[in-house]
Amino acid sequence: MKPIIILSLALLAVSAAAQDAPRRLTIMQCYEQAREHYPLTKRYGLIAQTESYNVANAGKGLLPQLTLNARATYQSDITKLPLDADRLSAIIPGFSIPTVSKDQYQMTAELSQVLWDGGNVRWARALSHAQAEIERRQLDADLYMLNERVNQVYFGCLLQDELLLQNALLQKELRLNIERVQAMINNGLANDHDRERLEVELLNAAQRETGLEAARQAYLAVLRALTGLPEGEELSLTVPALPGLSSPAKISRPELAVLDARDNMAETQRRQTGAGVMPRIGLFLQGGYGRPGLNMLEDSFEPFYVAGVRLSWSLGNFYTLKNDRRRIDASRHMVDVQRETFLFLTSLQVIGQNADIDKIHKLLLSDGEIVRLRESIRKAAEAKLAGGVISVSDLVSEINAEDMARQALATHRIQLLAAVYDLLYTTNE
Repeated sequence: MKPIIILSLALLAVSAAAQDAPRRLTIMQCYEQAREHYPLTKRYGLIAQTESYNVANAGKGLLPQLTLNARATYQSDITKLPLDADRLSAIIPGFSIPTVSKDQYQMTAELSQVLWDGGNVRWARALSHAQAEIERRQLDADLYMLNERVNQVYFGCLLQDELLLQNALLQKELRLNIERVQAMINNGLANDHDRERLEVELLNAAQRETGLEAARQAYLAVLRALTGLPEGEELSLTVPALPGLSSPAKISRPELAVLDARDNMAETQRRQTGAGVMPRIGLFLQGGYGRPGLNMLEDSFEPFYVAGVRLSWSLGNFYTLKNDRRRIDASRHMVDVQRETFLFLTSLQVIGQNADIDKIHKLLLSDGEIVRLRESIRKAAEAKLAGGVISVSDLVSEINAEDMARQALATHRIQLLAAVYDLLYTTNE
């Protein structure tokens, strides 16, 4: 039983440690979480539904169409045979010329089936798909903007983490020197004012830690709001690796996909204008009941039907065909201008971001050496203090100078990551 109890206790300890451990997040996970959590994502389903309805409605133009008509008319005159009814009745006893009433009635039902519509239904479906594609690509572009916001918050939080780490090192160094000075006080080599000078610096460092922690929690609160992560869960952000950059950078932003979709929409509209001037061919079957029927000389209510093939060709669309195509060509040229303008402005932004990255790279090359030299100077100052060559104030100045150098190194390291990921956002590589 003893091994089982030990194993159970070990499992409980591992489970409790796992529950207490903060949840680790990568920047890619934050991108995905923000996209899934954003309310605008629900529009994808609505766009798909609208597209299916529009395509289905366009396809119904090829289904048999039933048309019902009814009319009652009264006319001022009727059709008459140019014969003398009295003379004919004298020659042919009992003969009468039939006539119809001036009031006439007719009810019809016509069933028609399109055989060829010139491609109107096909291009109507294509337009529905093209319009839905524009909406999807625009939604992609809108959601892509979340990445920029995630970058700001994520690297802002990482910067606070780095500064907190440097602050912890500073406080550790101050505590060690407080212990050294206390030992010197015990040996009569220093006084209480020297220790108090270091304690003041320790309190200042603790205050800066409070401010940095508050800033970190503010960044995390915004990140939770963006990604939908629970409030009570402790988060630990992973420092991403520095990705490689292609030169020259290739711009493939989702806004370009929106412009491509609009260009495709214009091309579809252009093809539809060609279908609009084509003739229509179909079958029809018409049945009715009225007075008169098909026999105009029969003045009585009769059923009738007519079946056949119908060709219809509206030539009015030819009047506007040329202008319609010119209008569509103009809209395509506007899309080309928008694409050229977007690429131009984005290229300028890329140039500026590359310059920032180069600048931070150069700063980092010297940051490491500055930290190394400041650490050496601080150690030398500690040795001089022990030998009574310098004062505690001089040592504090060197400690603060080393801390500023380490903060600059940490800041530039995070700034480099942020600048690279901002460039990746700008180009969408």
